[in-house]
Amino acid sequence: MVTASLVKELREKTGAGMMDCKKVLTETDGDIEKAIELLRERGIAKAAKKSGRIAAEGLVEAYVSEDGKVGAIVEVNSETDFVGKNEEFKTFVMDVAKQVVKNNPATVEELLAQPSIAVEGKTVQEVLVEKIATIGENMTIRRFARFETDGLVEKYIHGDGKIAVLVNMKNGNKELAKDICMQIAAARPEFVNREQVPADRLEKEKEILKQQTINEGKPEAIAEKIVMGRINKFYEEVCLVDQEFVKDPSVKVSQILKDAEVVEFARFEKGEGIEKKEENFAEEVMKQLK
Repeated sequence: MVTASLVKELREKTGAGMMDCKKVLTETDGDIEKAIELLRERGIAKAAKKSGRIAAEGLVEAYVSEDGKVGAIVEVNSETDFVGKNEEFKTFVMDVAKQVVKNNPATVEELLAQPSIAVEGKTVQEVLVEKIATIGENMTIRRFARFETDGLVEKYIHGDGKIAVLVNMKNGNKELAKDICMQIAAARPEFVNREQVPADRLEKEKEILKQQTINEGKPEAIAEKIVMGRINKFYEEVCLVDQEFVKDPSVKVSQILKDAEVVEFARFEKGEGIEKKEENFAEEVMKQLK
């Protein structure tokens, strides 16, 4: 008899999906060792061995509903950039973005546990494990963002899935929203406007600028005034509306927006913040020979 604990044990040993584990255990009358062999023969148990590898390549992707009211941006990582060009992988990443739009998960864990909208009878986690087995690399769904609005959601993908941007806008049109997406991709703002900059971040910046001014030999009495001038430069770097418009640097983004308003945005760059493992090729070859 195939029990839940038996399925759990096989899943932990192989990394295979719940349904795959249950299926092979039924076929082998509950024999775990035979079930592992069967999973390996079918290429499904390979996923467990790959789970320790660093996945810092892959794709960022975005999907917006036909009415432009709901959008999602996702990052799915793989070990090599070669996989990022794989059509099966690309389809999976887009399916994940659509899943987020449709089912609105709160976390990656919740997303993985949901029934897949692309493959009937399997969870997103089980589909992911299957992709790891068939494509032959470790893969992870790293993060996502989802916007829902009564205004307009627009996306922009740059560099074959290297950078993805999602914007939630009010009182704007599709063309303007696309321009703003491209601005965010190119200029990397952190906030929409000055009001969003955390107070502690601003104070820290002022301290640094003041010390820089004093180090330049300026009297402390006028350092404060100089800092106030330089803090505007800081705002121009980190706040979207204060930035020079990339298509026409003679105007600010705030002037391009006019009556439109950017409510929120997300900018994902593939692999940002992931520490990649540097391998010495000669050492790697020697390891293989041994």
